[in-house]
Amino acid sequence: MKKALCASLLSACMTLTAGSAFAADATDWPTRPVQVVVIANAGGDTDFNARMMAKYFTQITGKPMVVTNMAGGGGTIAAEQVKGSAPDGNTILFTHTGQMIVNEVAGLTEDSFEAFDVSCIAGVDKGAVFVSSKSSGLTSIEQLIEKAKAQPNTITYGTEMGSYSHLQGLKFEKLTGTKMKLVDAGTVSEKVVALLGERIDLGAISYGSVQDYVANGEMVALGQPNEARNPLLGEVKTFKEQGVDYVMDKPYVVAFPKGTDPAIVQKMADVMKQITEMPAYGEELKNTFKQPVSYYDTEAAIAVLHKTREDFMQFKDALRKAN
Repeated sequence: MKKALCASLLSACMTLTAGSAFAADATDWPTRPVQVVVIANAGGDTDFNARMMAKYFTQITGKPMVVTNMAGGGGTIAAEQVKGSAPDGNTILFTHTGQMIVNEVAGLTEDSFEAFDVSCIAGVDKGAVFVSSKSSGLTSIEQLIEKAKAQPNTITYGTEMGSYSHLQGLKFEKLTGTKMKLVDAGTVSEKVVALLGERIDLGAISYGSVQDYVANGEMVALGQPNEARNPLLGEVKTFKEQGVDYVMDKPYVVAFPKGTDPAIVQKMADVMKQITEMPAYGEELKNTFKQPVSYYDTEAAIAVLHKTREDFMQFKDALRKAN
């Protein structure tokens, strides 16, 4: 009996010690360079946000965060890479709702955001605008709606079919009772060229990519789909100011492979919060992509993703048909 009791106590002590050591290891994270896998090519808004995170992560933790761009498959290639990685805290996915949720809704993947351990929302793209070409003659949201109702399918909206920008167009149509001609115009840079070449009338594009053309009159920024004006976009009105309750954010999500220690997931969220409180970080976001600082902790981020998924699911059939 005594031997059995001693064995039980010894086992319990060993378990407790092992658990304490594991917790300490998690608290000490990172102990080596961390790889952040980005779903997009270098140079765009997603890559920029990931690199800003990496830059200031290194300043705070003293450990390198190495950015690996893995575009393709609408972000599914990067997501699969991280999903299959060891849940040791050394591999992170940097993505956004255009991949993490739209791909599921569009049927490009069976995984939802719940296939990962979400740490936080590191930022929110509030720089998107609906922009029209000069040749379209469209100068306001009111005019866009009037023409799209009076002449259905005559306004050409350039998008990447089955993608986030496709969803932006579908949601606008539903809210306004309009019908546009949605065409595949390729990536952001390709859409800009198509607008300048008068091959499309309208697109949903980051303001930073078109601001020079807006300034010289070659394009018109019709509206920003934000709850309140992003003052970094100048005098561009929100859709809500123009009578359309159209709000569509694109949060940037930081996630780990499923099964990562919760202490690591939490520490990453804490580090990201510290980053967003650094004035230099905010200045870089503002000056490069007209993006204000935004942050959601783990609980709030998951709530945002659940709500977004529910909202996007109403467009499932249209997105899947496009694919």
